[in-house]
Amino acid sequence: MPSDARTLLRVGYGLVPIVAGADKFTNLLADWEKYLSPEVERRPVDGRTFMRLVGLLEIAAGMLVLRRPRAGGVLVSGWLAAIAGNLVLTGKYLDIAARDALLAVGAAALAMMPERRATQDLSRIPERRMRMDPVGTIPRSVH
Repeated sequence: MPSDARTLLRVGYGLVPIVAGADKFTNLLADWEKYLSPEVERRPVDGRTFMRLVGLLEIAAGMLVLRRPRAGGVLVSGWLAAIAGNLVLTGKYLDIAARDALLAVGAAALAMMPERRATQDLSRIPERRMRMDPVGTIPRSVH
């Protein structure tokens, strides 16, 4: 089980978009089309086709988070902010919009986290060794 925050965020923000994206094809978790705002529904494709395209993008975004958390975090953060904006435009589901806005902040935090922990490179620090003094070279007054 991962123990550091960066790994937990990377796995969470990687796997959840993949699962949600795959569900855009099956609608087992939710009827995703009901969350579309009327402005989005005026596009040249129907809502079902649009949500399938969204699903493909979400799967790709999740995979990007798993492979490159910095870039993926930026993408997922923007994506979640856009989803929150879409929900605000519907005038409904404002609770989900607030949740997605907060998730966007978390994804942005993942993108800003350092790649590795700041640890010293121990190979650059010279090893300390005790100097062995041959018998009789140190004056007796020092002993």
